[in-house]
Amino acid sequence: MDTIIKGAIIYIFLLLIFRLSGKRTMYDVTVFDFVLLLIIAETTQQALLGDDFSLTNGLLLITTLIVLDIIISLLKQKYSPIEKLVDGGPMIIMDKGQLLKDRMQKERIDESDILESARDLHGLQRLDQIKYAILEKNGNITIIPQEKTS
Repeated sequence: MDTIIKGAIIYIFLLLIFRLSGKRTMYDVTVFDFVLLLIIAETTQQALLGDDFSLTNGLLLITTLIVLDIIISLLKQKYSPIEKLVDGGPMIIMDKGQLLKDRMQKERIDESDILESARDLHGLQRLDQIKYAILEKNGNITIIPQEKTS
C-alpha cells in the first residue's frame, strides 16, 4: 500500500511541477534540460522504490502510475476545467502586432522565440509582419501574419 500512496503523490507532484514550469519547458529540450530530467527521474525512482527493488514492487508501481494516468485522462475528457488545469490552454502572446510582455514573461518566452516560429512557419523576418502569435498548449507558437497590402 505504501508504494501505491508514494506513486500517487509523486505522480500528482510531477504533474503540478511540470504544469507550473510553463508550456515551453518540454517543447525545446536543451542538454541542460535533458540532464535535469535525468536527475529528476533518478530522484523520483529513489523516492518511489526506496529500498524495495523487488519485481512485485516495481510492477505495482507501474500499474499505479498507469491507472492514475488513465483516471486523469478520463477526468480531462469529462470535465473541461480539469483539462485546463492539467494541460492549460492556448494563450495569445502577440495581439494585433503588439507583444503582450506580461504573458510572455509568465511563460518565459522572448521575441526571438516568436521570430523563430515566424521564420519557420511563414518566412517572416520582423515582428511588424506578425498580427497574432499564440502559444499553444503543446508549447508550439502559432503565427498569424499581418495582411499584405497591395
